[in-house]
Amino acid sequence: MGTSTILLVDDEKDILQVIRAYLEKSNYIVYEAETGTGALQLFEQLKPDLVVLDLMLPDISGEEICRIIRSSSNTPILMLTAKSSEDDLVNGLLTGADDYITKPFSPRELLARITSLLRRTRPQLNWEQGSARSFGGGSLSIDAERHEVKVEGALVALTPLEFKLLECLSGNPKRAYSRYELVNLIQGDDFDGFERTIDVHIKNLRQKIGDDSRQPRYIATVFGVGYKFLVNRDE
Repeated sequence: MGTSTILLVDDEKDILQVIRAYLEKSNYIVYEAETGTGALQLFEQLKPDLVVLDLMLPDISGEEICRIIRSSSNTPILMLTAKSSEDDLVNGLLTGADDYITKPFSPRELLARITSLLRRTRPQLNWEQGSARSFGGGSLSIDAERHEVKVEGALVALTPLEFKLLECLSGNPKRAYSRYELVNLIQGDDFDGFERTIDVHIKNLRQKIGDDSRQPRYIATVFGVGYKFLVNRDE
């Protein structure tokens, strides 16, 4: 993790200085932007490993920056927000963010979130190296080594957490997972967010793989419990 690059976006200079100093002590390479325009320019130039993004910026909203980044990249995004209601946080996740932390926060907590997010969103090669798994007669394929998902032969761009969620569900078809289980499996036991965030990631995942929640082909809602994957792996 020591060589990971982080783009830190916030218009409060004091916050930037404190966070940068703390992260650099942990051997992260940190770049700063105080505006949305500057953040997008640096993102294109640097291709950082992770973006820490404040939602309240002077020119472009953090939500819009998140949408723009998500249109072309699955780079992990950690939101900084002063909004703490469940609806505000869920709306932020709907724009494509992977995790959030509410202000005020300690640099130590932010460091822990960054380290955890990088760890769990990096491609994991220990699922089934060297081979893609296919489902539904080849209509859906999941390649863990390449970190790729294809639907009807077309590549689908998933965020790291969406990919991990799909891997988890498809790894044990027909098994119903509770939201609490999925939160722990996908985001770690130290995650203290709302279980409803899983619903947001499932919604985004369904849209990307062309799954209708009313007539699901791959992911079904188990009412009162959580979710399950419907299709067994192709032989």
